Amino acid sequence: MSHRADEVRKRIAKRKREKGLSETHETSKPTSLFLSDEERYGVYSPPTYEGGPNKGNGGHPLFRTEVFIFKVLFSAVIVLVTAIVFKNSAPLFQDVKSAITYSLEEEFQFAAVSSWYRDQFGEPLALFEPNAKNNKDSEDATQSVQFAVPANGKVLETFEDNGQGIMVETDRPSVEAMNEGIIIEAGEKPDTGLTIVLQHADGTKSWYGNLDKIDVALYDFVEKGKALGKTKLSENQKGTYYFAIKKGDDFIDPIQVIQFE
Repeated sequence: MSHRADEVRKRIAKRKREKGLSETHETSKPTSLFLSDEERYGVYSPPTYEGGPNKGNGGHPLFRTEVFIFKVLFSAVIVLVTAIVFKNSAPLFQDVKSAITYSLEEEFQFAAVSSWYRDQFGEPLALFEPNAKNNKDSEDATQSVQFAVPANGKVLETFEDNGQGIMVETDRPSVEAMNEGIIIEAGEKPDTGLTIVLQHADGTKSWYGNLDKIDVALYDFVEKGKALGKTKLSENQKGTYYFAIKKGDDFIDPIQVIQFE
């Protein structure tokens, strides 16, 4: 009988122990829910976008596949429509052809935009004038002054002879900008050699050709009277340079606006 009583007491004690362990485990569970992977395992797992930030979102969050595909298709449609317009000789498409041709062939009016920006905000665009320090008062004062002479000298070839510009003989080592503007071309041309084309705020362009060296870079903003390049001086310390002024599609006689002698 005593043996059976001992067995019952052992069972009760075992149940109590099991119950105590169960309660301890349940109590510790909520604490573990607030532990991160790093705290539990001591391992850091950096985020990855190989499968998308939200598992299947399509890749990097800054790249959207549907937007990219739309841009590609839209570009293809534009190219296709343009090709159809230029292949079709119907009068209906003539205005469209002219507009597309003009937008592709005509230079952007950098000088006009720069001048408008200064008039509106009082400071130059950093793209055009990174080192300009003139204030608006000095700018307004120079607007009424006549054009600067690129380089004083003798006109050897007139506008009537050349059809586009003039050739000037000079003893000056460099040519200067007739007015402020933006350099839109700087390099070799078939007819005028090493040439600089300067675009002005009123839409006109001045050409300075037959140079020996260029001292400015493409899209530089230059003020009136700034040296643009070196002339080709011979042994007698004289050289010739080409100068032209273009307004719209037509060249005008430079002697009508500038006195060279």
